[in-house]
Amino acid sequence: MSETAHILSLLTSDKADAIREGAHLAGTARLEETIPALVKHITSTNIGVLEAVDRALRKIGGPTVVHAVIPLLRSDEAPARNISMDILRTLGSSDLAALVELLHDDDPDIRIFASDILGSVGTAQAVAPLCHALLHDPEVNVRYQAAVSLGVLANPEAAPCLNKALKDEEWVQFSVIQALTELREESSISAMSKALDTSSDLVASTIVDALGEMGNIKAIPLLLKRLNSSPTPLCNKIVRAIINILGERSLALLGEKECMRLRGYMQAALEDEDTEVQDAAIKGFAALGGESATVNILKIAGKINPETNHERMLGTVEALVKAGYNSVLEDAIRKGDDATMLVALEAVTRMEHPDILPLLMEVFWEEQRDTQRIIILELSNRAGTEHQQFFLDILARHSDGDILRSALFFLGNKGNPVEIQDSVIEMLTHEFDDVKESALEACIMLRTPQIEEHIKNMLKHHEPTQRLMGAYALGFFGSESNSDILSDALRDESADVRRVAIEALGRDCPISLKRSALIEERLADDNREVRMAVVEALGNCGEKRLDVCLIKGLNDVDPWVRARCAEKLGGRQSHEAVERLVYMLGETNNLVVIKTIEALGMIGGESAFRALLALFDSPDPDIAQAAAEAVDSIRRKAGE
Repeated sequence: MSETAHILSLLTSDKADAIREGAHLAGTARLEETIPALVKHITSTNIGVLEAVDRALRKIGGPTVVHAVIPLLRSDEAPARNISMDILRTLGSSDLAALVELLHDDDPDIRIFASDILGSVGTAQAVAPLCHALLHDPEVNVRYQAAVSLGVLANPEAAPCLNKALKDEEWVQFSVIQALTELREESSISAMSKALDTSSDLVASTIVDALGEMGNIKAIPLLLKRLNSSPTPLCNKIVRAIINILGERSLALLGEKECMRLRGYMQAALEDEDTEVQDAAIKGFAALGGESATVNILKIAGKINPETNHERMLGTVEALVKAGYNSVLEDAIRKGDDATMLVALEAVTRMEHPDILPLLMEVFWEEQRDTQRIIILELSNRAGTEHQQFFLDILARHSDGDILRSALFFLGNKGNPVEIQDSVIEMLTHEFDDVKESALEACIMLRTPQIEEHIKNMLKHHEPTQRLMGAYALGFFGSESNSDILSDALRDESADVRRVAIEALGRDCPISLKRSALIEERLADDNREVRMAVVEALGNCGEKRLDVCLIKGLNDVDPWVRARCAEKLGGRQSHEAVERLVYMLGETNNLVVIKTIEALGMIGGESAFRALLALFDSPDPDIAQAAAEAVDSIRRKAGE
């Protein structure tokens, strides 16, 4: 039996598996003789068979498949029609004449199908027959589909017939306008503009939207001319189109007279129900600028819910910024309702103008807390040394933690140290911890003799928090010069104070023998976090003599401390630690073992290499994997 006969026998089987196999073989061999048998199965209800047959016919391709599939367009079964249309969309260009002939069929449904398929063939040869169908077919749905397909083809040759079809009935006009939008041909601008005279309001609106989307500046004179003779809803659409075409930068180039006329139409557009029309008008006002523009932008901004329309709210803020700083914006901040004031406030924080700073200081005490927080953030960034009294007043009068922190940030960075030190020191005992922290940061920045003396006295305070803060700050004032004072903090009853004192002593590298000795003593501390701080402090400084202390830490009772010591010694490539690290590979704690393996991989050497090789057959896959990676690291270093 020949191959073809075998495939045909499979395709004529009543078993789905056999048919799928036959379809696969037919497609692979591209056997045209199997096309009739394949086409018969397009009406199958078996999804697998349908997919196999579809793939086979597409692989075979050519005019024969086109002719064989076309009759299925008349099938009463929708799935069969859909599959045949999909195949023809892909293969139709191989026999375009057969598809064009269908445009003259007596059945209007067949003509609709043909118009649809021709839009997907991707060839300019389909333009002429589709144009003929668009202008002459008696069935409106055929004309509609022909316009849609011409839009899909997007071939400039279709522009003349589409322009003519703008006179068709409304249902067709919509598809024609969409097609012309895809083509973006200049010749269509005039045709679309003329169609406005005879079109319904809905079609006219669609035409204006299309002109705006096409973005051709040649439409501007035609659109401006239409403003005087169009109803309000259409005028609003025209305004949107003009602004979209020109863009904000070019709008002012229309000239003063035309811009003044456009302002009136933009004001009307702000009342439109379509938010896109409103937003276009806002962009227009932003481009033209001035107080009247600000008035109109604020009118819309005050109505927008920032939680549900955040992006739109940001758009109005940007528009206000572009319109510029003026008295209207000032009045909105001084006297506006809450919504308008917040929008105006957000806008001025993005502007540069000498009047903004005095304005914000003027209104600060009149506003609610949340608004004050916004204002103080802006003031703390903008204000200069000459404004420090304003911030000192806040420390004296305000109780909100966020606002106090912003004031302290300003004073710490820009205040006169001698003049403000008393006020800042007072905040070190505030009831809120975050305010105390901000006050401490300000003290560190200011660092007057009085502040430094106060910080040292804090280490004698009865409250642990005060002692902790003092130890922290002294680390920034010079851990070497303050080591005697900090040494007392190393014996504090509070573990947190001891920990911070260690961090302060270890802040500056290189570390002196005196400081390292003080820190090393705390390796015997009964608090794990304190011992961890010792490892961090000594491990971060590069003196090799500190390795001895870190090796001692490998004997710590806590696995986390031992693991951190191993990490530090590995990073320092301490060969003196190898013997002890190799011994630690026998520990039962996986964390310690893996960190030790990684450390040996970083240090390298023969002893480390041999010890790691012995772990390759570890029953724990994590340990075996870590050992393999560490050995690879040693080998790479040796190769380099």
